[in-house]
Amino acid sequence: MQLDLFYELSVPAHSGRDEQRVYADTLEELVLADGLGFGAAWLVEHHLMPEYSHSSAPDLFLAAAAQRTRRLRLGLAVVPLPYHHPLHVAERAATLDLLSGGRLELGLGRGFDPAEQRLFGVAPAATRAMMLESIAILRRLLAGDTVSFRGEHYTLEDVRLLPRPVQRPHPPLWLAAVSPESYDQAAALGLGVLAGPFKPWVMIRRDLHRYRRACTAPAPANRALAMTVGILCLEDGAAARRLAAECFPWFYHRLLETTAPVLERLVEGYAHYRRLGRFRHLLRRAATLPVLERLGLVIAGDPAHCTRALARLRAAGVDRVLCAVGAGAVDTVVVRESLEVLAREVAPALARAA
Repeated sequence: MQLDLFYELSVPAHSGRDEQRVYADTLEELVLADGLGFGAAWLVEHHLMPEYSHSSAPDLFLAAAAQRTRRLRLGLAVVPLPYHHPLHVAERAATLDLLSGGRLELGLGRGFDPAEQRLFGVAPAATRAMMLESIAILRRLLAGDTVSFRGEHYTLEDVRLLPRPVQRPHPPLWLAAVSPESYDQAAALGLGVLAGPFKPWVMIRRDLHRYRRACTAPAPANRALAMTVGILCLEDGAAARRLAAECFPWFYHRLLETTAPVLERLVEGYAHYRRLGRFRHLLRRAATLPVLERLGLVIAGDPAHCTRALARLRAAGVDRVLCAVGAGAVDTVVVRESLEVLAREVAPALARAA
């Protein structure tokens, strides 16, 4: 099981850090992670989500990271396709792949926030169809085809991508999956799955089994499942849990505020989010560390504890864990210490137990 990193580029009001400091600290953390042997660093794309996420141009951030790192792969988790023309997505992805020497991991999705969708003039009910058309176009553009396409939402005539990505036929492609139907879609399209941090583990485990069953056809290009988990691992497990009891509830309260519009009412095309809404009451009343742990959303403690928790995910079929170390709500000194402990003790213990 590969250990990756996951960032929202959060700027909590209580942290005392501004955006410039958060960006600089995160870049330094990625330089450290590159040397420590982490697999990839993934950044989200969100718009107008104060404190929770200031990552509105993740490809630009990762382009900067590409110049400071040598081995660490760089992931977009995810590009909300209905907000962008597929040619723009392909051009920017190819440019990032070139700048990084072929290290891009390209996550794709349709977005979930009604405020973002209104901002970009996207009807929620149309997002799945727009996403599927975009994926069909993207794959061909990135592979170097000359593309003519006539769909409900996009039309291209004899378009050939410039520049071309380094990776052939294209960078690894992933699909953000929340609803069970999205897992089916990922399997049918031959895409890896990016899961979380929305759903409790008990639900993701069922979705994972569903995805694996649907992948029984000839092996697709990517059939891995990556799951986002909040993690804080320190030599002093008690200290890790004290800090986690502050940072993870903050993150999940902010996430609830962000997702409330789609969790609390039925939005066409997002029925599964409404079903997930029943968990919001529990988290709103008691988003404590023990509750978050029972839901499988976070891991906090010493190296032995974190190794056992990650080993259980691996045994259940999770291929990659996207570690949200401190969930953007602890000081970079603590994040760096946790990165070192994960690389020095947890990753080798997982390898020995494989």
